[in-house]
Amino acid sequence: MQKFTKLTGVAAPLPMINIDTDMIIPKQFLKTITRSGLGKSLFFEMRYADDGAELPEFVLNQREYRQAEILVAGDNFGCGSSREHAPWALQDFGIRAVIAPSFADIFFGNCYKNGMLPIVLPQEQIDILMSDAAGDNTRVLTIDLPAQKVIRANGESFSFEINPSSKLQLVEGLDEIGQTLQRKAEIATFEQRQSLSQPWLWS
Repeated sequence: MQKFTKLTGVAAPLPMINIDTDMIIPKQFLKTITRSGLGKSLFFEMRYADDGAELPEFVLNQREYRQAEILVAGDNFGCGSSREHAPWALQDFGIRAVIAPSFADIFFGNCYKNGMLPIVLPQEQIDILMSDAAGDNTRVLTIDLPAQKVIRANGESFSFEINPSSKLQLVEGLDEIGQTLQRKAEIATFEQRQSLSQPWLWS
């Protein structure tokens, strides 16, 4: 999993509340079990017309935001079904962080599992960042995860909270398997001790 320490990138404004996982990646694209290739279908029904042509009014179709790495969104982002394909699609497009007033719990957890940072900020700060993202010279933001700050183009910063274990997971670039493998020696010691004390479990 890619480490997340400090990110400077274009922020795309998506001022909508209750963006659910079916809006992020519709159900017809859930057949794949790989994480690649989903970015082209991200926000499919908002990005494309019935004939497959891009809708120019959608933010991620606009030249300034095609390389966006940060998404500034409305309340309750990632609600709906628990599909892990939602953070996969965002990441495959290039989004590495989503900033919103609140997130659905399952989506929030799935972000960390896949190396993406969900940041919760008060609505008044979201409004400022949304305005920044829509501007010509202010759309580039910096996210400093070790310092737990979102830094605006003018240098002003907003602090955010994060669970220490989730922070370590992202900074070290460790998914759940990677975290487990960090304790490989302890696991081997346990297995050796158990094989002696309870050999019937190993026969």
